[in-house]
Amino acid sequence: MADETQQKVQTALGDVAARQLAIATRTVPQMSTITPRWLTKLLNWIPVESGVYRLNKVKDESNVAVDCSGRDERELPQTFVDYIDNPREYNLSAVNTVLDVHTRVSDLYSKPYNQISEQLRLIIETIKERQESELINNKEYGLLSSVVASQRIKTRTGAPTPDDLDELITKVWKEPGFFLLHPLTIAAFGRECTRRGVPPPTVSLFGSQFITWRGIPLIPSDKVPIENGKSKIILLRTGESRQGVVGLYQPNLPGEQSPGLSVRFMGINHQAIASYLVSLYCSLAVLVDDAIAVLDDVEIGKYHEYK
Repeated sequence: MADETQQKVQTALGDVAARQLAIATRTVPQMSTITPRWLTKLLNWIPVESGVYRLNKVKDESNVAVDCSGRDERELPQTFVDYIDNPREYNLSAVNTVLDVHTRVSDLYSKPYNQISEQLRLIIETIKERQESELINNKEYGLLSSVVASQRIKTRTGAPTPDDLDELITKVWKEPGFFLLHPLTIAAFGRECTRRGVPPPTVSLFGSQFITWRGIPLIPSDKVPIENGKSKIILLRTGESRQGVVGLYQPNLPGEQSPGLSVRFMGINHQAIASYLVSLYCSLAVLVDDAIAVLDDVEIGKYHEYK
């Protein structure tokens, strides 16, 4: 009986052996930190040729006198519009890194996907994620650092309510563009709307659905900070013609891949490592104070454990 068992012949090809002749379908490298980055899509971007954006402002609007009475033209008021002497200048900020790829790796292992192209794609995605974070959190020019005290309010009850968003709209009532908030804050607002029986409608942008309040979309970004279970809601108006918030970038860079972003080959060293400089130049400007407002101390409820 034992001899019969040992003499048994395998009657079909097994999976392990068969896989040696099969070609696996491969994907490009996936990276969970990549997000839609809606903020950069919704901002109006202004090219800054010299790397400096000077924001000129009127010195005192109340000194501009006009008259609409029917008196004799000889009695019309005389006036002029004066400008501030030292306008703020925004310098473009750089986000950059150097990618190193061994030539042996790129020579031998670039089928079906080019190793250098994939490395650069992931590096560029990471830099663009950092760009969105800087646009929100940079201490010099970020959205949260650009809000004046008169444009900051606090929640009435802690959780974000329709009343809070209505009050925020009163601060940016001249053509408000969109709310910017963390996805967990959107969830907290949705719960409050459901509790009050006022489910917010949705709108389609860029092929995706967003909930709205008073027709203004709530745009998610995981770069809006959460600290101790609390976050913020930003409302902004965009565009230079509307005296809103504008993004700034350097055009016509050597090796430009997209506005403000370039990739330049730096050469191959004695260890056969090829280097590529990846640079992104950008900044952000709030043209007038009422182009942006922030709701502070927003409680996001039991989901505050989010990392």
